[in-house]
Amino acid sequence: MSELDEESDDEPAETDGGVRAYTVRLELVDEPGELLRTLEPIANNGGNLLSIHHERGNITPRGHIPVEVDLECPPDRFEGIVEALREAGVNVIQAGADRYGEELNVILVGHLVESDLSDTLSVIEGNEHASLVDLSLAAPEGMDAVSSARLRLAVDTGRADDALETVRGIADEKDFCVVEPLLGGDA
Repeated sequence: MSELDEESDDEPAETDGGVRAYTVRLELVDEPGELLRTLEPIANNGGNLLSIHHERGNITPRGHIPVEVDLECPPDRFEGIVEALREAGVNVIQAGADRYGEELNVILVGHLVESDLSDTLSVIEGNEHASLVDLSLAAPEGMDAVSSARLRLAVDTGRADDALETVRGIADEKDFCVVEPLLGGDA
């Protein structure tokens, strides 16, 4: 191995012309220092911050804050950045061009509010292959009566069955009816 080859092994990945811009959508807890803690894995893995859109007034169904981060890096580093964010405990909703890869819509019908809707959503969010993107709740006869909710889930490619099993499990436990799956989120 020549001296020139040894030097190139220690250099960072080539960035001239090979840098691409990416958008990462995150869900953060509203606590001091959380945004800074989230940006560290990006910087530590070779990402260059372009912009941050912090939607503090727009709370997600889980009570967290959506944050959109635009960054640039060589394509071979992007997956490492996303993995580092997840390892740091950051909920990655969207990474790059694909939002997980699949979208799944289901409807739950039953005493959703009365049986602790936040617990239901937490169980669904606990599935490592799915994330709640949108929730629409209808309770025409009040919160103590039967209600319905349409859930739109972002799901890892090929893992829709895992996400559906999670939804079915919580529905069986809480005596909900599940209408599933509805065609993707583009309709």
